[in-house]
Amino acid sequence: MKKITVARLFQLLFLLAFLVLFVRTEYRGSDTISAAVNSLFRMDPLVAASYLAATRSFTWLLVPALVTVVATLLLGRFFCGWICPLGTVLDLVTGKIAKTAPIRALKGNLKYWLLLPVLVAALVRINLAGVLDPFGILVRALTFFVHPIIGDAARSGWVSLYRLLGERRDHLAPAYELLRDNLLPFRETFYPLAFISVALFGLIIFLERYESRNWCRNLCPLGTLLGLLSRYTPFKRTPAALCSDCKACRALCPTSFDEGVLKQEECILCMECQKGCRFDRVRFPLAGISRGPTPYLPERRVLLGGVVGGFFLAGSFRYRSPESQPRLLRPPGVLGEDDFLKKCVRCGECMKVCLKGALYPAVAQAGLEGIFTPVVVPRLGYCEYNCTLCGQVCPTGAIPALPVAQKKRAVIGKAVFDKNHCLPFARKTNCIVCEEHCPMQQKAIRSEKVVEIDPSGKRIELQKPYVVDELCNGCGICENVCPLEGKAGIEVFAVKERKPLAAAALTQSPGSGAAPGADPYQ
Repeated sequence: MKKITVARLFQLLFLLAFLVLFVRTEYRGSDTISAAVNSLFRMDPLVAASYLAATRSFTWLLVPALVTVVATLLLGRFFCGWICPLGTVLDLVTGKIAKTAPIRALKGNLKYWLLLPVLVAALVRINLAGVLDPFGILVRALTFFVHPIIGDAARSGWVSLYRLLGERRDHLAPAYELLRDNLLPFRETFYPLAFISVALFGLIIFLERYESRNWCRNLCPLGTLLGLLSRYTPFKRTPAALCSDCKACRALCPTSFDEGVLKQEECILCMECQKGCRFDRVRFPLAGISRGPTPYLPERRVLLGGVVGGFFLAGSFRYRSPESQPRLLRPPGVLGEDDFLKKCVRCGECMKVCLKGALYPAVAQAGLEGIFTPVVVPRLGYCEYNCTLCGQVCPTGAIPALPVAQKKRAVIGKAVFDKNHCLPFARKTNCIVCEEHCPMQQKAIRSEKVVEIDPSGKRIELQKPYVVDELCNGCGICENVCPLEGKAGIEVFAVKERKPLAAAALTQSPGSGAAPGADPYQ
């Protein structure tokens, strides 16, 4: 039996923890999610660095990332070899993929050309780190593609099995309920950008054809950042180069030995070389902090190019189409678009837990800068009045974790009737579906009786709806339930000021105005 290293054991445990947290980051009948996969994002130094650079502020949510930084300075790049679930997946599949010659274009400084522009763009307030973050890539692939496909296949399979079993199907019901309540997604949802998300993950797997951990050693911006920090670890591997009488470490090491010399910033402390050394020579003793001539970056032009690239990214990604802005609806509690984009890491967790399927990844609504960020699409789903799950799972607080009472007052947008489509206006037909479904206690959508002339020339009494702006929080249920096919007769549009509704708006009597408040939640 092949001996397993301590590093591999921890890898498998963290991968299992990641998968459990991913499955539990879901509505399972409770209004709170005590443990979510956002815990791993909060351990991510790249997420923390981009957040700090973009917002010029600190949040206690990212303290675990500072712990990771300190541990990396002390131990080296252990995070990639012991914790990262994407790295573990690569280690599990790389042995089953036949290898060809490495791609020369991926060697050298390419990883710095990815990391530095991302960090510099964050300094000029464009946070794109989540697009290339390994946690983000893996979670998006699972959330947008793999988990929905598993859920759809499982439900379709059980339906087919039930039809075959006939009356005996009830014997299998407990098994399906166990599967449904603990593993399958709560609702059937298919997302835009699902193919792109899984294709990016698939590309990382495909790169294993050329060498093991190709993504980790040549492209990953998080790994590159951790590699820079690991240069200062006091624990150094000995011997520092391949032994002249063996050189077996080259075949065992997944990252470091490219030209016979150990690259400290690429060593992920997998301990495979120590386990496989037949002479028992490999050690990781405390050698003191290195003060050698190794430069912080390989070349000066990389630093200059990274700065220029960061400014280029910031400039080219900032454009937003004016035509898409009116329908750019953000999750409840988001007050400012710019501040939201600086904090959002595009993990997709909020979309996964959205109770009524209102959140979807942005494609072009917010420009390139906003790709993969969550937007509310009321025609497909609506924001449940009593639900606060999206704020609970957001790893950086881009979506605030609001109490239920405050969340009810959070403004997403405002509903507006399209009089060319709404039945009472366009066809002189009574319809109060939107009013009936409005969750506000005093109804943000109301109707008044008017006398109209119908298309046949008859005088009829008609219920004409209208919106009370002071009570509307833009939850989108009115647009979602509108009985018209295709375009709804009422739509929710974004507003410049997303200040919460006044507290009195939730309890005032019909017809009274909402009292303005200086503090949004006072």
